[in-house]
Amino acid sequence: MTILLETERLIIRSWIPERDAEQAFVMYSDPEVTHFLSKASRPASIESQRQRLIEGIERSRLRNNGTGSWAIVEKQTTTIVGTILLKELPDKDGLPTQDYEVGWHLRRTSWGKGYATEAGQVMLNYGFSLLNLPVIYAVVKSENHASIHVTERLGMKPVGRTNKYYGIELLLFQLDAPVRIEGE
Repeated sequence: MTILLETERLIIRSWIPERDAEQAFVMYSDPEVTHFLSKASRPASIESQRQRLIEGIERSRLRNNGTGSWAIVEKQTTTIVGTILLKELPDKDGLPTQDYEVGWHLRRTSWGKGYATEAGQVMLNYGFSLLNLPVIYAVVKSENHASIHVTERLGMKPVGRTNKYYGIELLLFQLDAPVRIEGE
């Protein structure tokens, strides 16, 4: 198990398809969790979810740029409470752009506990300090008020509406890398 990042309450680690497929299936089978995601985000079975996890790991390995999608695990219970991602935003045709997004999906029982903000903060720090990204974006459907609030808590600035990514209209938020002072 590769631990990528850790907070006081959470471990952000690589997916382990054989072990995690069932918990991921439960999360992504919930219509309220996938309400703001594409219809394709709902897996047909635990096996199809396991295959998606394997494919996601392989895509990250091939990109070899430190980006991907990871499990958010609650330390106290070792339960997977969600997914955190940092990856290149796709254009309307699904092709990667030069812009990077942070995103999160949480199981319904984990909503309202601050996990998205906590995981998002460490993922932003990872993107800025380890990957040296100059700016990180978040894209949110306008009716997804909970995710809009997370972007605000993360200090991301609203940029307006965009049709540049995913082939749909989304609200765009951005956070610029902290200014580094020479010698620090």
